[in-house]
Amino acid sequence: MGRPKKVIIITDGDEYAKKTMDYLSQQLGGTCLAYLSDNPTHASEKQVTEAIMAAPEEPVYVLIDDAGAPGPGAGEKILLGLAKNENIQIMGAIAVAAHTKNAEWTRFTLAIDQDGQLTSNGISKEGIPIPEIGRINGDTIYSLDQVDIPVVVAIGDIGKMQGKDDIKKGSPITRKAIEIILERGGYQ
Repeated sequence: MGRPKKVIIITDGDEYAKKTMDYLSQQLGGTCLAYLSDNPTHASEKQVTEAIMAAPEEPVYVLIDDAGAPGPGAGEKILLGLAKNENIQIMGAIAVAAHTKNAEWTRFTLAIDQDGQLTSNGISKEGIPIPEIGRINGDTIYSLDQVDIPVVVAIGDIGKMQGKDDIKKGSPITRKAIEIILERGGYQ
């Protein structure tokens, strides 16, 4: 096999995330596997891996979602499997905040608030900075800390954030997160 396929993980799989990521992949380039995403994720690791390998354009955007399931859910198990695959390079992840009851959290490289400002504070689901520094709460993010991912960008709920990430506005917060991952990952 040639060089590994470059992948960006998105820890959200609802309808807003699917539409936003389909739209942004058309704007920024790459292949979005939104058709395999769900809330929660139902696709198998094998299905996701085969779709990544067949993707015509990189980066490949993989949406995973555990829908609030405690502990490592289906989406996180896919992430752990992809991280071990030598034919796949996870170049970054967008860690999406949630009102999690399970107190699952992860560290991140940087966060973007609902106004597009970079911050070291965690972010709420609405995209508002919280007092916690360097940590974000969510329901599909626990396994991010167990994997070597060069850039993890924390944001609020994709396509929402009190309307500030609406697709009609070009989903500027999610777009900025992807651009940061591409830039820091040296992707052309």
